[in-house]
Amino acid sequence: MLEPMLTPRQKAAVIVRLLIGDGEKLSLERLPQSAQAALAHEMAVMSMVDRTTRDQVVEEFCESLEEVGLTFPEGMDSTLEVLDGTLSQDTTDRLRRMAAVTGGSDPWERIAAMQPDHLRQLAETEATEIAAVMFSKLPVPKAAGTFALISPARARQIAYAMSLTGDIEAPALRRIGIALLQAAESLARPAMDGGPVEKVGAILNFTTSGTRDEVLSGLDEDDANFAQEVRKSIFTWVNIPKRVDPRDIPRITREVEPLSLQRAIRGAKNASLPTAEFILSSMSSRMADSLREEAEALGRVTASEAEDAMTEIVAAIRRMEDAGELFLIAGEAADEAEGSELAMKSTKIP
Repeated sequence: MLEPMLTPRQKAAVIVRLLIGDGEKLSLERLPQSAQAALAHEMAVMSMVDRTTRDQVVEEFCESLEEVGLTFPEGMDSTLEVLDGTLSQDTTDRLRRMAAVTGGSDPWERIAAMQPDHLRQLAETEATEIAAVMFSKLPVPKAAGTFALISPARARQIAYAMSLTGDIEAPALRRIGIALLQAAESLARPAMDGGPVEKVGAILNFTTSGTRDEVLSGLDEDDANFAQEVRKSIFTWVNIPKRVDPRDIPRITREVEPLSLQRAIRGAKNASLPTAEFILSSMSSRMADSLREEAEALGRVTASEAEDAMTEIVAAIRRMEDAGELFLIAGEAADEAEGSELAMKSTKIP
C-alpha cells in the first residue's frame, strides 16, 4: 500500500471530514485547545483530496483501530468514573480535588458537586466577591438550594456582588475555583455521612407506607421533636405536590419508565390520589389524556405494584436533585405555605 502524502494532522482532518459528512456527531471538546485549533486550521487550508488518497487514509485508520487492544480513560475524572464503586468515597474526593488543583480537571465541576451545606459554609466564610463568583458558576438549582440556607443579609450582599462578576477572565476564574477547593479542604467533615435525622429519613423514604407510619408513630412516643425533624426530611410520593415545582414534572416523567408512571397513576387511591392529579395537571392536556388512557388500559394494578412504581418515581426525583437538575422546595417552606393557606381560608369572610 502506498503511503498517502499527507501529514498526521491532515489525515486526522480527512477522517473528521468524512465522519461529519456521513452525519456523525463528533465531540472533540476533550481535546486540548491547541489540537482543536490545529485540526480546524488543517481543514481550512485543505481544498481537495483525491479518492485514492482518501481510501488509503481510511484503510490506515481502520488498521490502527484494529491494532488497539485496550484503552484507558483520559484524565483523573474519567478514570474515577470507571472506578466508581471500587474506591472509597474519601479517596475519590481527595483524588478529584488534587486533579483540580494540579490542573488535571475543572475545579468548578468539583465545586458544583459539593453538598449545599458545604457550599453554605464557603459562602459564609469567604469574601463576598468570591462567594458571588461561586454562585455565578453553580448550576441554578444547586445555587438556589444553597442560597436558601444563608442569612437574608448575607444573601443580599452576595446578590449585589454577583452583578459585578461578569467580566472575570478564564484564568482568574480557575484561580478562584482552586482557592475555593483548598478552602473546602479545611471544612469540618463528619465521620459519618449525614446526621441521624437524614439517615432515618432516607431509610424511611424507601420503606413501605405501613412500616413508615408505624415507625413514625413509635418515634412520636419516644421523642416527638426527633420524629418531627424526621418527617421534614422524608420525601415520598405524597410529598410531591408540596415540594416539586409543577414545571419540573415533564422532565421528571421523561426519567421514569412509562410502565411505572402508568401504574402509579392507575394505582393511586385515597392519600396518594392528589399526587397523581398533581402530575396530570402539570402536563400538557394531550400528554395527560394519553397517560390516563394508557393507565386505564392496564386494568387492575395491585397495591404492591403501585407502591413500587411510586417509589421508582420518587427515586428518580432524588437522583435529579442530587445531580443538580432540579431543586426541591424545602420542607419547612412547604409547611409554612400550607399553613398560610389554611390560615387564609379560616379567616375568610363567607
